[in-house]
Amino acid sequence: MHNMIQKIAISSAMVLSIFACSDNNNTPANETYRFSVQIINMTNAQPLSPPVAMLHDKNFNFWRIGEPASLALETLAEGGSGSDLLALQPGNPQFEATEAVPAGEDVEFILQTSDAEQLYLSVASMLINTNDAFSGVNSIELDSLTEGQTRVYDTYAYDAGTEFNSELPGTLPGPADGGEGFNEDRDDVTSVVTLHGGVVSADDSFNESTLSAADKFDNPTLRIIVTAL
Repeated sequence: MHNMIQKIAISSAMVLSIFACSDNNNTPANETYRFSVQIINMTNAQPLSPPVAMLHDKNFNFWRIGEPASLALETLAEGGSGSDLLALQPGNPQFEATEAVPAGEDVEFILQTSDAEQLYLSVASMLINTNDAFSGVNSIELDSLTEGQTRVYDTYAYDAGTEFNSELPGTLPGPADGGEGFNEDRDDVTSVVTLHGGVVSADDSFNESTLSAADKFDNPTLRIIVTAL
């Protein structure tokens, strides 16, 4: 009987030892999450302001549909600068392009983090031949994206709700006009972020517009391709 008890005790110790090793092997100490992000301008002739992107936790957003735009989002949507959006979480992995992205062209970059809570991605860019249109993705979850896996996101155009879509000369910062960018006054018919209705242009019964039919856009406006590395 004594020998049997001794054998059971030895067997139990071996099982505990195996479980302990298994736990250590399956819990990497400092795992790094790396993502390749490609942003493609899908519009006909609308240049994009230099896009900005950030990895963050699930509680952060660049914008919310149906809610007023933050001052940082207004700055991007009216003037094309996303620096203030990135400054909302300055310590997070982030990217800001140095140049505008013409229609049909793209920009590609890598974001990485060692924080398992920072696996949500937001991207934003202004359609700069507009008053306050922008596009991107907002707080998309990347936690379930495994190494080598790719996801494709086709995005909508949004209206920041901060500047009336007048299309008038002197009100658009893009090359179609070269007018004013950000203005802290808010004079839109709505005061919240919504889907954008598009532009009218001088070629479609709005003679005072500084835009032509080439500046019109449909959804999707951007294609964002994310690959886990």
